[in-house]
Amino acid sequence: MNTASPEAATGRVVLLTTSHRVAPGLLSWPAWQALRAADRVLCADAAHPQLPYLREAGIAVDEASPAAEDLVDLCAGGHTVVVVATAEGEPALTDGLARLAGSGRVAMPELELLPASYDLPGARLLDLVQVMDRIRVACPWSSRQTHKGLAKYGIEEAYELVEAIEDGDRDELREELGDVLLQVVFHARIAEEDPEAPFSVDDVAAGIVAKLIHRHPHVFGDETATTPEEVKEHWLRTKAEEKRRTSVTEGIPVHQPGLALAAKLASRARTAGLDVPVPQGEGIGYELLALAVRAESGGVDPEAALRAAARAYRDAIRAAED
Repeated sequence: MNTASPEAATGRVVLLTTSHRVAPGLLSWPAWQALRAADRVLCADAAHPQLPYLREAGIAVDEASPAAEDLVDLCAGGHTVVVVATAEGEPALTDGLARLAGSGRVAMPELELLPASYDLPGARLLDLVQVMDRIRVACPWSSRQTHKGLAKYGIEEAYELVEAIEDGDRDELREELGDVLLQVVFHARIAEEDPEAPFSVDDVAAGIVAKLIHRHPHVFGDETATTPEEVKEHWLRTKAEEKRRTSVTEGIPVHQPGLALAAKLASRARTAGLDVPVPQGEGIGYELLALAVRAESGGVDPEAALRAAARAYRDAIRAAED
């Protein structure tokens, strides 16, 4: 007489999870195999985006949300039940199953968590775009913002990012990177509404992707570069071809902090092989210019050096106050 093993008699529960960031219906092969082999397929969400595609593939899905005890009963006799998880992940069901298993009084079915689709790297950026869309429409403040009105926040967030980098605070760095990313997505969302020249965050991303590929011929093309200096040479050459500028000073924002501006001008002149004497004049401005040029030639960022000295000065002031 043949008798079923205890595992076969208690059956199997498969909790099928999917990512809303992946197009519905694009499931892994193990997921499709589990769905086709199941005795029952259940889903608590009648509006689950996967259901139309499952039914189109011939999978019968019952709209049900059984309690843990009921699900165990459905598996009795060696049956397999697949539960298509909702966006929340079925916490009540999994907690109930864990409670039953922990009691030791119930013969539990085999439990399996089967991811049917995975997020690709960068998938959470889609969430940010969706959140920004909703905020732009529903928030009284965000819906009224313009590029010009947000400009000051971009500067502030960039400085806060630099501060987090210099302080070496990893948690702060992650947060400030998010704040800078928000500025990019916010401006791109506003740009979509421009009546004459609209563009989206996808256009922004496509532009920088094309630029990076073009300026890295040693990575995406046939050129070679084995040193950082050769990479910089490729970058400057392709950039010059793109911009077709008549002066090495073109493209340098003159509204940036003075020391950074002076250092950038000196860097452009040095890279271009131009031997330009530092202008001589009376006053602290010319002295600072000479210091900035000297710092840049020595590989020192004058802005960062001054900020470090300023922080030391701040600490000295606080010590004197104490």
